[in-house]
Amino acid sequence: MKAEKNRSRRRFLKDALGAAGLFVAGNRLAVAGLSENVVSGDYDAKGLPTAILGKTGVRIPRIAVGLGSRFCSIARDSLAIELLNYTLDSGLYYWDTAHIYENTSLGVISEVRLGEVIKTRRDEIFLSTKVTSRDPDEAMRQIETSLKRLQTDHLDMLKIHDVQQKDLEALKQKGNLIDILTRLKSQGVTRFIGFSGHSEAIAMKTMAETGIFDSMLIAMNHWGGSAEKRQEKAIPAARANDMGVIVMKVVRPRETVKSLAPENLIKYALSLKGPHGIVLGMDSIEVVKSNLAILRNFKPMEEEEMKTFAMQLSPFYKSSHLPWMKEGYHDGLWDYEEV
Repeated sequence: MKAEKNRSRRRFLKDALGAAGLFVAGNRLAVAGLSENVVSGDYDAKGLPTAILGKTGVRIPRIAVGLGSRFCSIARDSLAIELLNYTLDSGLYYWDTAHIYENTSLGVISEVRLGEVIKTRRDEIFLSTKVTSRDPDEAMRQIETSLKRLQTDHLDMLKIHDVQQKDLEALKQKGNLIDILTRLKSQGVTRFIGFSGHSEAIAMKTMAETGIFDSMLIAMNHWGGSAEKRQEKAIPAARANDMGVIVMKVVRPRETVKSLAPENLIKYALSLKGPHGIVLGMDSIEVVKSNLAILRNFKPMEEEEMKTFAMQLSPFYKSSHLPWMKEGYHDGLWDYEEV
């Protein structure tokens, strides 16, 4: 059984690399159809504020396009594709999705929608997706499916989705998910690897301290009363290992504290010390335009203003009734009754 699993993994890698039409020669990545500007990380931010994403060396807009729940709520594919093209035309080229991002009620799969634009504009996009399964064989199937959905032969960032403490032992085993991601990076299927985390600070800190990963996507302090202080524990560990750091769940406090203005939440997140940028879910061109205006005119909040705003967020940190804060929730499952 073990031998068969190993053969299965080898077949996956051979098939994926063969379909990708890529090879490694003298430690230089050569990808069929991949333009030189993408290898060097030269994207066009259209004058938007940018940051270097840690040791990746890639310059990214300080706002990344979140293509999860809000994007999957767009009912018409034509509107979703229009939005995607508009983000690129406006300089928002960091796209963040995941294998699990879908809306079953609408029959929408995020990666499938992205593929319709990626197939003609691949070299303009810094493309990030996430693998959910911890089982090596299933994880490889998910990655292969993601590549097919996205209509591409390579990723810019491949992340392990929602790292938790219970994963750490399994991720130490030979042939585990980390080994797979590392191998795919060495073969050029993905340029960089990383992980995301929604809840457990120690799990994210431990993953960052391995020194293996290029980036971390971390939720703002909000889950279960913010007892673990994820920002304070995980972000310094990631930065100490020269990882790129992006913050998510930035506007979610409005679900609990309606008086909070989205503009202020975004400015607050952009003003945090440590992260290189934030990811925002976008569901209309109007939302994209609003986020662009905030980014173009952004000035960091003063320290006292940051403290005052943090006090306004305290009711949100104490909330635990939202669906995505409950035990057993997996990011990407949004068919729930509104609260």
